[in-house]
Amino acid sequence: MITPVLPTYARAPLSFEKGEGPWLMTEDGTRYLDMGAGIAVSLLGHAHPRLVAALEEQGRRLWHTSNLYEIPNQKRLAEMLVENTFADSVFFTNSGTEATEAAVKMARKYHAVKGTGRDEIITFSGSFHGRTLGMISAAGSEKLTNGFGPLLPGFVHLPFGDHDALNAAISERTAAILIEPVQGEGGIVPVPDPCLKGLRDLCDEHGILLIYDEIQCGMGRTGKLFAHEWSGAAPDIMAVAKGIGGGFPLGACLATEEAASGMTAGTHGTTYGGNPLACAVGCAVMEVVTEDGFLDRVSAISGRLRQGLEGLVASHPDVFELVRGSGLMLGLKCRVPNMDVVNAGYDAGVLVIPGGDNVIRILPPLNLTDAEVDEALRRLDAAAGAVAKGAAA
Repeated sequence: MITPVLPTYARAPLSFEKGEGPWLMTEDGTRYLDMGAGIAVSLLGHAHPRLVAALEEQGRRLWHTSNLYEIPNQKRLAEMLVENTFADSVFFTNSGTEATEAAVKMARKYHAVKGTGRDEIITFSGSFHGRTLGMISAAGSEKLTNGFGPLLPGFVHLPFGDHDALNAAISERTAAILIEPVQGEGGIVPVPDPCLKGLRDLCDEHGILLIYDEIQCGMGRTGKLFAHEWSGAAPDIMAVAKGIGGGFPLGACLATEEAASGMTAGTHGTTYGGNPLACAVGCAVMEVVTEDGFLDRVSAISGRLRQGLEGLVASHPDVFELVRGSGLMLGLKCRVPNMDVVNAGYDAGVLVIPGGDNVIRILPPLNLTDAEVDEALRRLDAAAGAVAKGAAA
């Protein structure tokens, strides 16, 4: 018999009653160290006092008006994003997949208005841009698309990191290149900085728009506000979500004035996107992340975590192969099935996220303390030991 909740998730037999910082507590008081942060969403941990205060204050005043009217906190959040990024304008959404949909629509509209005839979007293997029909068509993997056809046309799928294939694929119909600076679902796979610079040059040479999907890798997770900043190669359009709402559903599509030039009144919309509640929380998140020293602290704590994870790989060579990633977006590539490590983590009281390429993702809140890093490493060590012992039995 089908469950009342559509069974599209193979859920762990866990439920939580309360969250505090990086900790989640079950009804019986068992504490789990959340090193996945709800798939990189709970950027500042659970029940952060400033986010709770922002939500409570807004909740008492006004929940919803629609985008038929001005939303003061939406304007304020857009101004903060514009002030701190390459972008000149922002469209707010409910989710990351809506943000990437907006990005693709914006790129095609740009070329339609310019009359270039360009409408194809180049994407890469291992990518993940959301679960709508459009965005599974963009990613194109069998895992995402099987049984959901016919898919939307207009996406050209290329092998990740194949420069020759990329150069050969660019045609007079190419409108944009869509890429994650660090693939998340694909298994924490960073795009080298010279490659992002090369993409920027290629787009400029051919009149193509460059779209970054920073839904998982953005909002300070790599130690910069956005991951592409390490390369110095700015996009024309960027999709953001997950951490920007700190746990409240919120996404955004950021763009230069030129890239957004086709998006005039009536061309796109959303009922809930950027509503007063979401933007009140989003403003509080941005205030914290852009405070002096916050991102420096992310870089410092990520160095401690990475060093510890390298030690875990050395201590458990039969379980782990390597560490990769950037900042607090790290992946442990496993020699055993990655779900064995995830499940052992439940027993050890630490939550990690499975990813592609047999990786477990380490995506903790950005305000993790030194002591919490050490505790996470201790619990991951226990989980790895249990996996190794089970494999040897």
